Amino acid sequence: MKFIDWLRDRFGSWRTTARANSDPSAVIDEMSDVDPYNPFPEIVEIAITDVIDLHTIPPRDVARVVEEYLEQVHQAGFPAVRIIHGKGIGVQREMVRSILSRTPFVSEWADAPPEAGGIGATIVRLKSAGF
Repeated sequence: MKFIDWLRDRFGSWRTTARANSDPSAVIDEMSDVDPYNPFPEIVEIAITDVIDLHTIPPRDVARVVEEYLEQVHQAGFPAVRIIHGKGIGVQREMVRSILSRTPFVSEWADAPPEAGGIGATIVRLKSAGF
């Protein structure tokens, strides 16, 4: 069995229909919108909390994720959040703070206290969403 066939069999949404029909053309039609290289084709919703850890986010996506996260927590009415960006050489911290400086509903931000990450995290105060 080829790896791609295994992926399709293991993760493809067509699996049960293919067995029921056992018609190869039905399988091909259903698979036309399935990415065979994506083992998780369904969208996963993650609960919004007052902390986001950027360590697992690819660097190219950090800005987009932080902007969307800020929008979501603002709409949810959070008064403050913590963004964990890591210590490193400070590139992500500066990127995060650049976004904070141009976000109109951010009132202030500062390094987290030592027990909450120190310079590896930023505490952000948000203006009320006006609920």
